[in-house]
Amino acid sequence: MKVLITQRVFPETIDLLTPHAEVVIGPPSPDADALMVFMPDSLDEAFLQACPNLKIVAAALKGCDNFDVEACTRLGIWFTIVPDLLTEPTAELALALMLGLARNVLAGDRLIRSGGFQGWRPILYGTGLAGSTAGLIGFGAVGHALARMLQGFSCRVQYFDPSIDGSTPLDTVLETSDFLLPLLPLTPQTFRMLGREALSRMKRGSYLINVSRGSIVDEESVADAIESGHLAGYAADTFEMEDWARSDRPREISARLLRFTDRTLFTPHLGSAVVSARREIERAAATNILQVLRGGRPTGAINNPANPRNVSGSSRRPHS
Repeated sequence: MKVLITQRVFPETIDLLTPHAEVVIGPPSPDADALMVFMPDSLDEAFLQACPNLKIVAAALKGCDNFDVEACTRLGIWFTIVPDLLTEPTAELALALMLGLARNVLAGDRLIRSGGFQGWRPILYGTGLAGSTAGLIGFGAVGHALARMLQGFSCRVQYFDPSIDGSTPLDTVLETSDFLLPLLPLTPQTFRMLGREALSRMKRGSYLINVSRGSIVDEESVADAIESGHLAGYAADTFEMEDWARSDRPREISARLLRFTDRTLFTPHLGSAVVSARREIERAAATNILQVLRGGRPTGAINNPANPRNVSGSSRRPHS
């Protein structure tokens, strides 16, 4: 049995798998019995069709927009995610970006390092969380965690989520929030939902923070809104160029956005980059793999193949 892991992982993850299978680190390969995949990976139906032995794709993440889960189901391949372990670290990073952007932390650091600081001056005035309103678009696990954290900063929280009765209307959230945070998966319905029109309805002088998926916003429209002064700033941990399932995705972060050094704050997809969290995420993904290799149903499955491949019949394809 061959388990292929597409990114560097903790030694403990390899130790968990090696008694049961050959473990290889490298790009996705058609001869694998199991794949552990990560955010930079993308699997389409053509690749999956070329994998006769593949029984499980175990994603060490929560979002699955870069993967053809429906094709996995048709081909008898389990697809699993890790739904809970990313919640708290992602909410923490959202809070860090809110504070860092609104309190001019990066600009202040640059001033100190430039040698230009000679003592206090009335400069770099920003916006505090106390007394401000944070608007969350989507109120799932990360939204709940962030709302709990913001209570400690005396920040009022409102949210729009059509799946929850009594949520605030989207127009109200856009028009009255000092901080706006989309906390949604990337779907055809959420693709660039924060484009030119939605951004124009945001409260003038507000901040936009994105820790979900890059393509939920239109980066060029965000650059326009910053340039015009309508947005006070933009912080992001994810970018449109990362959404590999998009054939038309940009190949780099908007150069215009990068030029606004005092009104933007960016991190390189650090949402779950906490040592303890990443170790447990990998362990959960590895456990899903072991459950399938032993002939069972994986705990983190988000699909339900009618005829899943098993260890004894690894090359058998399900009937269409």
